[in-house]
Amino acid sequence: MFLKAGVISLALLLASRVLGLLRESAQAAAFGASGLGDVAVLMLTLPDWVAGLVATGALAYVLLPHWVGQQAQAQAATQRQVARALLAGGAALALALAAGARPLAGLLVPGLQPGLADLAAHGLWWSAAAVPAALLAALWVTRLQHERDFLGMYAANLVVNGVLVAGLLTVGRGGVGPAVASGLGLSLLLAMGLRLVWLGWRMRPLARRPAAEPPAAAAATALPAASLWTWAALSAGLPLALPFVARSLASQSGEGALALFNYAWKLVELPLVLAIQLVASLAFPVITRAFATGDDPAQAVRRAFALAWTLACAALGALIVGAPAVARLLFGWGRMDARGLDSVAQWGQVGAWSLLPQALIAVALTVLATQGRMKAVAAAYALALGGLLAVGPALGGNGARLMGLLDVVLVGVAAVAVGLLGPAWRRWLPWRAMGLTAASLVLPALAALALPIGSMNMVVALVLSMLFAIGIVAIGWLGSADVRAAVRR
Repeated sequence: MFLKAGVISLALLLASRVLGLLRESAQAAAFGASGLGDVAVLMLTLPDWVAGLVATGALAYVLLPHWVGQQAQAQAATQRQVARALLAGGAALALALAAGARPLAGLLVPGLQPGLADLAAHGLWWSAAAVPAALLAALWVTRLQHERDFLGMYAANLVVNGVLVAGLLTVGRGGVGPAVASGLGLSLLLAMGLRLVWLGWRMRPLARRPAAEPPAAAAATALPAASLWTWAALSAGLPLALPFVARSLASQSGEGALALFNYAWKLVELPLVLAIQLVASLAFPVITRAFATGDDPAQAVRRAFALAWTLACAALGALIVGAPAVARLLFGWGRMDARGLDSVAQWGQVGAWSLLPQALIAVALTVLATQGRMKAVAAAYALALGGLLAVGPALGGNGARLMGLLDVVLVGVAAVAVGLLGPAWRRWLPWRAMGLTAASLVLPALAALALPIGSMNMVVALVLSMLFAIGIVAIGWLGSADVRAAVRR
């Protein structure tokens, strides 16, 4: 059963991410590296980003353990209480965003010309209207996660991205000015509405469950303490704030820079989600069981570190060589020009180095979450965000330098997260696997220096990057028993 669920989850997650990349590709083709592209990126990503920042991670951290100890009727009562709070808070937040749309647009996209500032504000009104639906969807997805309805969870993103791709292809045919914001805004609201319809349909069986306790007992169910919600929201939301803030800082260099930074980060985000964070998620029950039974968790933690680090090195090696080809494949269509593609590739190559510290962070957070020790990590992310805000404006919107700054602050977070593991971190880290795979990055780095990868045939470059990735994984497999054991596990 678990194997089937895992395969379905991975397939749907992969399909969701691929369709998400198609959405970014359609966006790049429609608007290129332009001010309209900046506006489109901002308005289409803001609702789910806000939901992720304030609710999505907190709902999972707080409600999933809380629901384990409740019967079905109590779970439903808790869900209704949280839904009312989210809708009320979402409505208030939407009104605040709409009221401050003009100055907020100037803050988030400072590189826009005055003529597009009003258009950006118009787009933010549509984004604000979608926020309550995004928050409610986050709650319903969390409930489906508790019920292990992986089809319902991941297919919801397919619905959103499918509608937005269709909207981008339609609006990008020649819409200008307010017509662009209105067309994309209608597509956004339709996508959010259809996602709720899908999630509501998947939850219909829950309403037919027989009551296991008196209604009064269910109604009296208390929500977890506010402090728990606060720390959960900070732990889950602050990591999302880093690339969001960095892309706004990139906008200082002029129109189109925000969109280009967003596309460059997508080159990093895909392997981060599909490989590194997936490894941490799969390792969570194994590590939790080791701590719960009093067994030595060293083996489980070391294997998780080994696999996450190896996959991070493989993805980094592939992007060192293949970033220009991947950028052309995903974004080299329609109105995207060669200069914009070069920026996406170069910034993506720099940002790819953050995969290494993020591999360490993902596994360390899994261990710390098992022990209920998330506050210090949230503080580390807050310091990282403060450092980004303090140093970033001085970089003048230089995308490559901002990516480098993200690398640096994430190294700091990784150092804190690993250090919080205590004295055992020295034997929990798979030094052999990490050393071998890190040393193997010399090969793609030398190839990038020796070969004209920027002008190389796209198919040849993609194949070469895949060979380097496979080679790095093979080195980790052959040289480390921890990697072999992790893959078999």
